[in-house]
Amino acid sequence: MNPNPGPSKSQGASPLVVLIGPPGAGKTTVGRRLARALSTTFVDSDELIEQQEGESCAQIIQTRGEPAFRELETRKVAEALRSQGVVSLGGGAVETAKVRRMLQHHNVVWIDISLEEGLRRTNDPSRPLLQSKDRAATYAAMLQRREPLFREASKIRVRTHNRSPQRVVADILDAFDDQLAENNQLARNPGSGLEADVFPNQDLDTRQTIYPNTTEV
Repeated sequence: MNPNPGPSKSQGASPLVVLIGPPGAGKTTVGRRLARALSTTFVDSDELIEQQEGESCAQIIQTRGEPAFRELETRKVAEALRSQGVVSLGGGAVETAKVRRMLQHHNVVWIDISLEEGLRRTNDPSRPLLQSKDRAATYAAMLQRREPLFREASKIRVRTHNRSPQRVVADILDAFDDQLAENNQLARNPGSGLEADVFPNQDLDTRQTIYPNTTEV
């Protein structure tokens, strides 16, 4: 039996924010800091997979293949999206159409990064999909393939290149404060200097009116 019960869930629960973006963008780092700023929980879909399977995502891809991993990932994304707080998804989750459809009902932030910085941060064997003789070409092709999917799924885009995690968190909260000012739920962590209006359960049609296109900050 898995000793970790996974994310806490309640009936009708929904994340405040969902983070997507390419490998190396800093989704986990930003997600943990954002959750602290909002005094809420943090859930990483990759961590849910590894806790359940008892092996790393890289090992699962290497031993079972990417299609099997994506199927498992989709189930864990659905589980994460029934939790509260801040949720971070694996870099390739948006390549699954079912995941993109699920994200239509959530406040999604695209954490982006430059090609050069992404290459520097992902130069390790824990990312089998990026291992090749020409890592730069592989990473660039991945970004080109996924960028329209990130754009389709997100409401806000935040670039992390040459910006501290604290600045990125502040930018996310500022963007939500500007665009969701009419919402009546204020999330604040006393003493942090950061606050944002957030809405965990707003009607999708209303959200599409507020966010006709991805906003860059």
